[in-house]
Amino acid sequence: MSNYLADEKRYENGMQYARCGRSGVLLPKVSLGLWHNFGGIDPYERSRGIIRYAFDHGVTHFDLANNYGPPYGSAEETFGHVMDDDLKPYRDELFISTKAGYDMWPGPYGDWGSRKYLMASLDQSLKRMHLDYVDLFYSHRYDPETPLEETLQALVDIVRQGKALYVGISRWPLEATKTAISYLRQHDVPLLIYQGRLNMLDRSPQEEGILQLCQEEGVGFISFSPLAQGLLTDRYLNGIPKDSRMAKEKFLRHEMLTPELLGQLQAWNAQAKAEGRSMAEYALRWILQQSGVTSVLVGASSKEQLARNLKTNE
Repeated sequence: MSNYLADEKRYENGMQYARCGRSGVLLPKVSLGLWHNFGGIDPYERSRGIIRYAFDHGVTHFDLANNYGPPYGSAEETFGHVMDDDLKPYRDELFISTKAGYDMWPGPYGDWGSRKYLMASLDQSLKRMHLDYVDLFYSHRYDPETPLEETLQALVDIVRQGKALYVGISRWPLEATKTAISYLRQHDVPLLIYQGRLNMLDRSPQEEGILQLCQEEGVGFISFSPLAQGLLTDRYLNGIPKDSRMAKEKFLRHEMLTPELLGQLQAWNAQAKAEGRSMAEYALRWILQQSGVTSVLVGASSKEQLARNLKTNE
C-alpha cells in the first residue's frame, strides 16, 4: 500500500459519537474489535486495510487484548505495525484499549488478576503496539482468588504511572463491579467503562443489573459479541452451512440451533427486512438502542463486512 493519508472527511462520513458515562470521553457508536482476523496467521495487508477503512470512516476506538491473535500477542503486533506504517501521525485522534486477565504465558504469573501479571502484561502490550501509553486498560476478567483491592490498586497505579489514561473492567459480577466503582472513585481513578456480552440472545448485563448500575454510577458500557458469533446474521437462517463456525464446532455447537431458536431468528430477520436492513444491522441497532449502551464492538474479516456493520450507525 502507498503512504497513507487519512480521509479528510473522516468525521463527516456519518459516524456518531456517544459520551462514555460521566466522563469527557466520546466513543464512536461502532468500535472495531481485533479479537479475530488481525493475528499473525492473517494477511497483514488485509488487516491493515480494514483498520485504515475504519479510521477513514470515523472509527476512533480500537479494542485489543494481550492474547488476541492467534498466536497470543500477534493482534497487538499487527496494530503496532499499522501504527508505524500509517497511524502514528494520528495518535491523538485514536482511543486504543487493551486488556489482561486471561492465559498469556506459562507459569503462575501469566494469568488472572495479580498486580504482577497486569503490570507485566501491559508493559509487553505497549512494546508490541509501539505505544507509550494506551487510552484504556481493562481487567479482562474477574479473579475470585486475588483480593479485589490488589487488582484495583494495580489499575490505579497504572494510570498514575502514565501507562493508561483510563481503566475499565470486563465481565465482572455485579457485587465486584460495585466494589470496583467505589474503590476506583475513592482513589481518583474513576471507572470509565464496563465491557460485557450483550446481544438479542444474551441479555445478562440487563438481567443481572449491570447495565442499570453503570447508568446510575456514570460508567459507560460497551458490548462485545454483538452478533452472537454469527447467529444473529443471515448465516444460519436456513440451517448450518458446511463452512460455518457451527459446522466446525468453533465457538458454536450444533445443538444450539434448536427449532425454537431458528424460528426466532427467522422472525427477527423478517422484521429486519421490513425495515430495509440486514439481520446483522438489525441486531447491532438493537444493542445501540438499549439505554446505557455507549458503543458496540464489531469484528471484520474484510472492508466490505465492516462497511455493512458501520451502516448500523446511520
